[in-house]
Amino acid sequence: MTETPPPAPQDTHRFPCPNCGADYRFAPQQSMLVCDHCGHEEPTEQGDRTAAISELDFKQALADQLPSAEIVQARATTCPNCAAHVVFEGDTHATQCPFCATPVVVDTGTHRLIKPKAVLPFQLAERAAHKAMNDWLGKLWFAPNGLQEYARKGRKMDGIYVPYWTYDADTKSSYSGERGTVYYVTQTVMQDGKQVRKQVQKIRWSPVSGRVKRWFDDVLVLASKALPKSYTDALEPWDLSAIEPYTPEFLAGFQAEGYTVTLEEGYDQARAHMDNVIRRDVAFDIGGDRQRIHRVSTSVSDVTFKHILLPVWLAAYKYRGKSYRFVVNGQTGRVRGERPWSAWKIAIAVILGAIVAAGIGYIIAQNQ
Repeated sequence: MTETPPPAPQDTHRFPCPNCGADYRFAPQQSMLVCDHCGHEEPTEQGDRTAAISELDFKQALADQLPSAEIVQARATTCPNCAAHVVFEGDTHATQCPFCATPVVVDTGTHRLIKPKAVLPFQLAERAAHKAMNDWLGKLWFAPNGLQEYARKGRKMDGIYVPYWTYDADTKSSYSGERGTVYYVTQTVMQDGKQVRKQVQKIRWSPVSGRVKRWFDDVLVLASKALPKSYTDALEPWDLSAIEPYTPEFLAGFQAEGYTVTLEEGYDQARAHMDNVIRRDVAFDIGGDRQRIHRVSTSVSDVTFKHILLPVWLAAYKYRGKSYRFVVNGQTGRVRGERPWSAWKIAIAVILGAIVAAGIGYIIAQNQ
């Protein structure tokens, strides 16, 4: 899926303004294409949502038998610092990695990738994302003041569509285990040198077996390795009911990362999530007061998938030789980033804490 074939033509998407010829960008607040040069606006294309976001067959994809319409040839390169798969548009040959601010240059040839099937358009403008990030930094008392001021200078944030896989699957599981029923018996025990009668909890176990089934819909798996998973997990939840059929217009003025987690690797992560949910289903089906699960055997069928793009505002700051990254959910405004620490603020807090503790100790000693 990620092999590099001989160079092939690439579709280049430009959206020139009919009034002045400058490029449009997608404006989240208006949900339209907007020309920053003359202010002209143009609505985005709206297609048949149900038909356009149809699922793709997982087995066909693994066998490299997807229809050619689902494959794209993309010019991309891997960032040498953070391993992001940076996709290049048009005649661009060099840029700055939006994930870590490292300069990158496109390599030769193209990469064969599965096309995005859907996109969750940005709903948060850059100014609102800046405010969300600054508010988050303002709550970090131990962050260096210099970094906070550096971030508040209004340096441009990068709007990036981050790749995800979604998986659907029908599962049927058989299990065996034990159901525990709690009961109490009265026993005489020694306590403080005296015999006392106490209620002691016991569990009566009985063997059980059964079957559970569950349909999984849109199990979401990050398809990028550029950001720590803890960052992207913290941006959840995403309202996937708002996704739109993929059209290049939504990407106008934004960047998109190519996936670096393969479809098969993503499925392994999805299966791990499914297995956890199935075990919870089994425990509920066993019932009783306690449960023991000895065996779960699951058959999976009708596996389908989608490649989708989710919106993230990202700032990568280099401050005093160290890089700090902050990500903002482009739909909800949730923020996550690398937490910087100020040594002098921590030292002051420790000193103040010691003074307060000494004062309390002195008052207690005087009272005694």
